[in-house]
Amino acid sequence: MALRYDCGTASGRTDGLGMAAKAVRRGELVVLPTDTVYGIGADAFNPDAVDGLLGAKGRDRAMPSPVLVASPDALNELVADFPAQGWALVEAFWPGGLTLVARHLPSLTWDLGETHGTVAVRMPSHPVALELLAETGPMAVSSANLTGRPSPQDCDAAQDMLGDSVAVYLDGGPTEAAVASSIVDLTGPVPVLKRAGAISADVLRGVVPDLLER
Repeated sequence: MALRYDCGTASGRTDGLGMAAKAVRRGELVVLPTDTVYGIGADAFNPDAVDGLLGAKGRDRAMPSPVLVASPDALNELVADFPAQGWALVEAFWPGGLTLVARHLPSLTWDLGETHGTVAVRMPSHPVALELLAETGPMAVSSANLTGRPSPQDCDAAQDMLGDSVAVYLDGGPTEAAVASSIVDLTGPVPVLKRAGAISADVLRGVVPDLLER
């Protein structure tokens, strides 16, 4: 049976983060608040756990999971040939609602789905998410909804959809935004906006003027 913790109290937050970190290390799934919507997460380096995440959502491998990190420094251990424009976007918008797609290091032994050698990475700004990521390291995290259903803005909505497929629910109250993160692809010669979301194209162009839109 799934455990749920109220992270609005000091004891609930401490206990919940501890149990969630243990669950992730065991290869189980957790639900956590982010600054956009609630996410369902697993150890990014545990292929069985990531497969379980995709299965819980009813999502196939053609839609791989993004990865959340606790610090921009994690990029040095995850991606290859990260461009200067990428670092400029990180400086301007991390932590926050911007996901960056880059080539991952060939040496990484993970399986996030059919990524074709890329990874979508974001550093969220929600303190509960950041504390959990600091304990677990990079996590595969996708919106905590069944595929085709709205992304949840509160823990109740996530639990109603995902039920006991998740080991631990961290209830951080309603999220600030109903919109998902913006996604910028950095794998080509110029940045490309793949999904307009929390950060508009005009705001992004204030940092990378040559940004193209999909």
